[in-house]
Amino acid sequence: MHEVSPVTNRGSSDVDMSAQERARTTQKARLRQEEVMIIRWAQLWRIITLSATGKTLFPYARYIRTLNLGDLEELLGDAKFKDQVSKMFFEGELGKCKTETSGAKKDQTRLDAGSTSNNLGDIITTDTPLLEELSGKIENGALLRWIPRLPRLRLLNLWYGGALVGAGPLLRQHCHAFNTLSLWGWDHPEADSNFADFLNEITPQTLESLEVFSVMSIGPETLLALSCHRESLTELKLGHVNMLALQSLNLLAGCTNLTTLLLTDGTDRQIDLKNEHNDVFLETVAWLGSCKKLRSVTIRKIRGGQELVTPILLENDIHLINLEVRGYMMVDARDFHQALANQPSLQELQLQGESDETGDGVAVLVESLSQLSNLTDLRLQDISDYFTDEVIGRLARSLPKLEGWWTSGWGVTDAIWKDITKLRSLRRLDMAALSRFTASGILDFILHLGPGNEGLALAITNADIDCDLSEEDQNTIRESIGARVDGRFEFQLYRGMIGLARERREYPVLIAPLDPEVSEFEDESD
Repeated sequence: MHEVSPVTNRGSSDVDMSAQERARTTQKARLRQEEVMIIRWAQLWRIITLSATGKTLFPYARYIRTLNLGDLEELLGDAKFKDQVSKMFFEGELGKCKTETSGAKKDQTRLDAGSTSNNLGDIITTDTPLLEELSGKIENGALLRWIPRLPRLRLLNLWYGGALVGAGPLLRQHCHAFNTLSLWGWDHPEADSNFADFLNEITPQTLESLEVFSVMSIGPETLLALSCHRESLTELKLGHVNMLALQSLNLLAGCTNLTTLLLTDGTDRQIDLKNEHNDVFLETVAWLGSCKKLRSVTIRKIRGGQELVTPILLENDIHLINLEVRGYMMVDARDFHQALANQPSLQELQLQGESDETGDGVAVLVESLSQLSNLTDLRLQDISDYFTDEVIGRLARSLPKLEGWWTSGWGVTDAIWKDITKLRSLRRLDMAALSRFTASGILDFILHLGPGNEGLALAITNADIDCDLSEEDQNTIRESIGARVDGRFEFQLYRGMIGLARERREYPVLIAPLDPEVSEFEDESD
């Protein structure tokens, strides 16, 4: 219910207002509108809560399938949730749910939004028999009270994993549809063993998706316990893997039905698995190669992560649709870049790493990318720093299905527009290359856009200071792209040059143009 309500998350001061309307609206009126939105937001949650107690004409709570207590906590913590709004919300029996804590000043109290939202959740969940998805900062013990009331519970999205302690047997007994778990984090000395207990206690071979967003103190016990769901687990996303877990990745060997895998190194010191723990590296590579159903793979900040991915790319039985690899070096990635060509099924590709202007690294990468004709989204960061007009033009000619393209580059000019106009489905172009575009070149590109480019967002974010566009030119381009395809235009100079450009406009005689042959760092220490 919270996702379809027009007042969830309070909205914003610009809700349902055009640019002209915002210009005509006074600050006082906008503040009043925000107050009205807070009142409506509070009324929504009050009615939902009271409906669970039978105090409303219609039993709204009974029809809720998705309950986000995080939204309720945000309401309670909003600066405008005070005085009359707060008094109205907690009027009557809801007043007993109100929990306060010490304020910033002595003898001052403030509303404890977290505890209060859990108290209200206690009431709401007494009459939500159809509830399938539950999320929020649920306190320890609260989940144990709620689970027996939620026979259709399928998904849990928790802020802190500690709420799961003791929940496994209850889920197994009362929630036979439970199959999806997301955690923001669980940083505790006993988190590994407690989480392993939870995975062992719920019904075996039922967990289909596990996602961890932040700090997670898991290790070998948890990874081994996931084998209890090796047949059902299809999505595994570990967003902050610690050192112990990285050294135990081989314990996931039984989970071969994965379609989606995400691993992010969360350690301060990146571990070199291949050289420091070669046995784990080889077993992990073997495991990944046996996951024949993989469609999406994301490896972030893991040292030598491209070497973990390369065997996957070379498996003829694996057909990836999405691939993201971040935090590697081009000089170590020749095999990885060559192997990309073996996955023509790829539709979305993100690569971020340190580029190399020497050798044939760029040529190898471009050769492989040119063979991925099914790509619809291509994001290249840093690894493309030495891309030229010729390289970008070749990619534009080779990748006709591109809808979104982010790339860096060096000395890029209007010469690329002729080839980019052939991308008839392009909706987003982020040109982060050090560029020397002209207003006339950009306008000519816009004139050649077609129906498939409707809504195009064009961003030029690293323009050479000698090719700075005047405000008049920028406005002309914005008007042109808006009229042509209802698009948007963003322009920004090369890093740190905005102030210099402003001075150059004000004192054009005093500031000479930059010499492109002289490094801006010349005569400065590294």
